[in-house]
Amino acid sequence: MIGVHPGPRNALTDVAGLLVGQAEDLAAWSGVTVVLAEPPALACADVRGGSPETFNTDALQWGGLSHVLHGLVFSGGSAFGLDAAGSLNAWLAERGRGLRDWGACVPVVVGAAIFDLVNGGWKSWGAEPPYRRLAVAAAQAAGLDCRLGNAGAGYGAVAGTLKGGLGTASAFDEASGVTVAALTVSNALGSTTMPGTPTFWAWHLEEQEELGDQRPPQARPSQALELKYQPGLNTTVGVVATDAVLDLEALRRLAMMAHSGYGYAIRPVATPLDGDVVFALSTARRPLPKDPQALVRLGALAADVVARSVMRGVYEAGDLGPHVSYRSRWAAVRHG
Repeated sequence: MIGVHPGPRNALTDVAGLLVGQAEDLAAWSGVTVVLAEPPALACADVRGGSPETFNTDALQWGGLSHVLHGLVFSGGSAFGLDAAGSLNAWLAERGRGLRDWGACVPVVVGAAIFDLVNGGWKSWGAEPPYRRLAVAAAQAAGLDCRLGNAGAGYGAVAGTLKGGLGTASAFDEASGVTVAALTVSNALGSTTMPGTPTFWAWHLEEQEELGDQRPPQARPSQALELKYQPGLNTTVGVVATDAVLDLEALRRLAMMAHSGYGYAIRPVATPLDGDVVFALSTARRPLPKDPQALVRLGALAADVVARSVMRGVYEAGDLGPHVSYRSRWAAVRHG
């Protein structure tokens, strides 16, 4: 689109008021990523995968008591990783960051975990999974910089037949003055690249050579499916955020449109074996133009940054044990 370009960091933190922190357990091949909203942001969730592992998403549904969010957490570990959300909740409460309508400080924290339990890392943690301490470490490390690939919740992710990871991307719309950005963890059953080629499905969305300067496909892509070698359970989780002032209905529509970005970047997506989730946040810093097409444009950009963040997570990942990275697999083809 004319007049659209990445923000200064090309990251979720280009949306003012958001911080990102990450921590990993190098033995477990797993990790945690937190997003902190300062001040709290309006939030909702769009869950479409058949096997989601989520925390507190019901609180964001219609009729919920509060749609103000203080923190969001993505974790490895499947059900064990949900400990990270409770840990972040306690960390925020200790610092007085939460609702005080009932006397006690009660933060609103939501989250989702990916299934990385069979990636080969050490998971014999007994009664003390690492996710509570990882959430604290990630919260303490929160800032404007965002590591990609084998980082945080993306450390042990596997996307199709390639090493997955954490990605982020942003877009500034000069026409409206609004920023929209996404952060995702790519751990899908399906593939982010066209079968047998180094070309990403959504290669055409690349900005400023963030994917190594993608080239158009040389032939019509095959209709074959490239799926993870050990299907098990899978998850692509993400958050899309904007500084536009949106009401809850508009934010829900943004989340729905943003979810289309998974479909741009992954094939197949939202399968019975995937737990695909998109959270949407509004920090309400900039009025959205009154043009009725403004939300349409914002939603289109949201889908684009989600797709770009998915691809960047795979592109920036490194090899991990038997899981081969994009750049290792395709280096000879792309640069030979």
